[in-house]
Amino acid sequence: MAHKKAGWSSENLRDSNPKYRGVKVFGGQTISAGNIIIRQKGSKYECGKNTYAGKDFSIHAAVDGTVSFSKKNFERFDGRRYLKTVVNVE
Repeated sequence: MAHKKAGWSSENLRDSNPKYRGVKVFGGQTISAGNIIIRQKGSKYECGKNTYAGKDFSIHAAVDGTVSFSKKNFERFDGRRYLKTVVNVE
């Protein structure tokens, strides 16, 4: 048995901080302008009426109102179609 830990074995003990992604305000809830509705990586959810995307793909409300979700077909450049969720504020 070894009397010491192997060299560099303690290098694996670190972990990254959590990113807290996901839906922050759900459908039917009220929201103020500028607040975050969804934090996401990539464009899983699309911006709809009265919403805008930040540089990290987070979706914000542009006006005060009520959040709603709907489904919509999106067509890619190669002709493939995808059903995505669209976020609106009304």
